[in-house]
Amino acid sequence: MDVSKIYGKIQFVDSFPDYKVKVVTSFPDLKVQKVDSFADEVGKWQIVDSFPDFKIQIVDSFEDFKIEYVTSFPGLP
Repeated sequence: MDVSKIYGKIQFVDSFPDYKVKVVTSFPDLKVQKVDSFADEVGKWQIVDSFPDFKIQIVDSFEDFKIEYVTSFPGLP
């Protein structure tokens, strides 16, 4: 899976996600920065309630990939 393509408008869901994600504090597959607009590059996520590019479910195990929230330098580690 190419996690570098997962950016843009993200909706958090409890069921039927596109991807299951685990939030970690070290060794992520993708560093994510939450933004209010211009989520147009790797690691930038704009959280929305409708019309998402991707639906994400936060899980504790059996994740598709791991993310770490950052305030700067989002993208691949």
